[in-house]
Amino acid sequence: MAGLKLIALDSEDLAVLSVHLQDAVVAVGDMTYLPKERRFALLANRFDWEKAIQAEAMADPDAPPGLAAASVGPCVRRRAGLRFERVLGARLRGIDLKDKRAVLNLLALNFTETDAPSGTITFLFSGGAEVQLDVECMEAGLQDLGPAWDAKGTPCHEAEEESR
Repeated sequence: MAGLKLIALDSEDLAVLSVHLQDAVVAVGDMTYLPKERRFALLANRFDWEKAIQAEAMADPDAPPGLAAASVGPCVRRRAGLRFERVLGARLRGIDLKDKRAVLNLLALNFTETDAPSGTITFLFSGGAEVQLDVECMEAGLQDLGPAWDAKGTPCHEAEEESR
């Protein structure tokens, strides 16, 4: 399976990137804001949800949920690069930039328009951590950077949803 190579030029495109990046893990040291270049970039190990869904669909329909995907093959993660252009400013909440090895779990990307086409892109991480980017307009790219490897497990959100 070829790797992803996607661009986002509006909030609908960003929603597609967000789906592909749900449950990606990001080391704090793998994020950077380059103010002179007006760019924000990060490297992530994204969970390949597309492959996981395909594996489950091919599995025995009588198998219990969760075991179905395991019977077809392992779920995988892929190294991916994400960049945002035309970034005017960046803010953090709940992230210690000195702890470069700290790992964040990305839940979603959101866009809030302020004065069209500008707005704020928010990275929502588990535990309440956030990165906010003020952008002149939406211009982002996501690209897989290498081969996939077996994931240690499949992310599960059912317990979080039940506790709400």
